[in-house]
Amino acid sequence: MIPATFKLCAAISYQHVRTLTGLRHTAVAALGHTLHQLSVQNQGASSWIRQVRRRSSLITCCFEEKPYSEAEMAYIKQGEEALHKSISILQDTSGWKAEIEGANGDKVQSKTLPDIGKVFKLEVVMDKSSDLLYSELFDKVEQMGEWNPNIKQVKILKKINKETMLTHEVSTEAAGNLVSPRDFVSVRYAKRRGSTCFLAGMSTHSDMMPRQDGIVRAENGPTCIVLRPTAEDPTKTRFTWLLSIDLKGWLPKSLTDQVLSQSQADFAQHLRRHLDSNSAACAC
Repeated sequence: MIPATFKLCAAISYQHVRTLTGLRHTAVAALGHTLHQLSVQNQGASSWIRQVRRRSSLITCCFEEKPYSEAEMAYIKQGEEALHKSISILQDTSGWKAEIEGANGDKVQSKTLPDIGKVFKLEVVMDKSSDLLYSELFDKVEQMGEWNPNIKQVKILKKINKETMLTHEVSTEAAGNLVSPRDFVSVRYAKRRGSTCFLAGMSTHSDMMPRQDGIVRAENGPTCIVLRPTAEDPTKTRFTWLLSIDLKGWLPKSLTDQVLSQSQADFAQHLRRHLDSNSAACAC
């Protein structure tokens, strides 16, 4: 009689238990405790006990899942879209033109896409691991303004999950104050595929950060940083940054092109100095 009753209760209550808002964990824990007592009394636990245990485990897993709101799902999809678009652009190796080439091998290239406009691509090799770079550029993104003089501030507005967040960034003046500060509200989306890390992003809207007086709200995206260990030395990283930005305002195109390409080249140097200074501090 008892086995039949448990079977019936487990079958009937499964869908209802998933939607309960109170005492859910307590109910599941009580069920598990009762099953344990029964199994102790009867060492040859029958199949119905094992079935209920599996169902109880499934219910517990459902409790632990974090549901996303409609808005949060939209942000996650935006991040995925930014990544897919960026990968598509980077996979097409034709049509790139040189903008800046450094003596150390750093180079910035550009090309114009019909549906996006002009995009820029930075390619460098960093003498640091991709895991370290991932941590600096995603996990510690709010500290970027401390080592990159082109950034005033980066603030995390909302963390949706371990891969997706909303941020607000404010840039400094550029080109001898010819370009006033800009700000961006962005989705940032991180993804790992094997040993390769992707940090993608694009502009979005959020009521948490309305437009600010005296600052032009610019738009970016799709944009993506790709971190891949070099074939010669896995402790070094091949660093690729796809940049697409509309600075808005009344600015000559030649000026914005110069500002964006130079900002990429400068970024690589600022990041190197920051990582080297951290390494030197850890060695002391």
